[in-house]
Amino acid sequence: MISANDLSRSELAALLAFHAEAGVEWLLEDEPVDRLAEFEAMRIRRAQSRAVPQTSATAVEPQQPAPLAAPSRERRPAPPASPPVVAIPDEQAIKEAQFVADAARSLGELRTAMEAFAGCNLRNSARNLVFAEGSAASGVMIIGPMPYADDDRDGRPFAGRHGEMLERMLSGIGLSREDVLLANAVPWRPPGNRVPSAREADICRPFIERQIALAEPKQLLLLGNFTARFFFGGETIHQLRGEWRELTFGGTRIPTLATLHPQDLVAAPVNKRFAWLDLLAFKSRLG
Repeated sequence: MISANDLSRSELAALLAFHAEAGVEWLLEDEPVDRLAEFEAMRIRRAQSRAVPQTSATAVEPQQPAPLAAPSRERRPAPPASPPVVAIPDEQAIKEAQFVADAARSLGELRTAMEAFAGCNLRNSARNLVFAEGSAASGVMIIGPMPYADDDRDGRPFAGRHGEMLERMLSGIGLSREDVLLANAVPWRPPGNRVPSAREADICRPFIERQIALAEPKQLLLLGNFTARFFFGGETIHQLRGEWRELTFGGTRIPTLATLHPQDLVAAPVNKRFAWLDLLAFKSRLG
């Protein structure tokens, strides 16, 4: 086992970032605890408490048991049953999400409605709703898959190192995060950064589609495998990237391009050349 004292500042920061990305956010003990020794001591204490104490040399006359009281004929009322936990069925949750999304007439109204929406189980474990952020004036909207740990902590899309990588990607084509509208297909972080289930994605779909319809972008850039498959279908990002398609929201057809997520570039720098080609294709339609 490597002690934290043996790590440099950069190594310790990288280790903490790894644990944060894996969903480990709290340290329970300052010192290691031997749980096996605790269990053994607990077992011994229980055995001692059950042991029969030794009798003294003086004989003690056994006491006659007291007569049992006659059973009462009065029937005691049964304790009140606890109310059952009612879960919203997936189909009903999807319909409620669609109704809530359609009723919003602005991004502000939609955000307020999503904060009050209780039909998606992901919001129960997430710290924050991560809603669209930035400016739609440029006509560019960029959509990622879901919030990661930094996004969930800050309540904003593309925070932390993923945001830093995205800023470098955008600067290469003359944009910054302040120039575009950033959002996620799923607005709540799944536990441990797991991929959202198909039903969770279906419940969240009306919300991102309404964000797009209200923002009215001229171009969409989709980042990552989950996002590309969420909007385009069942292929992989390497089959879907770099090819223009059209998506329709609110009766408007929007040119859409998919490319790799900043996480893909951090994990495998060789992907940077593919992302750069996609960004150049995206830049060719700007303006």
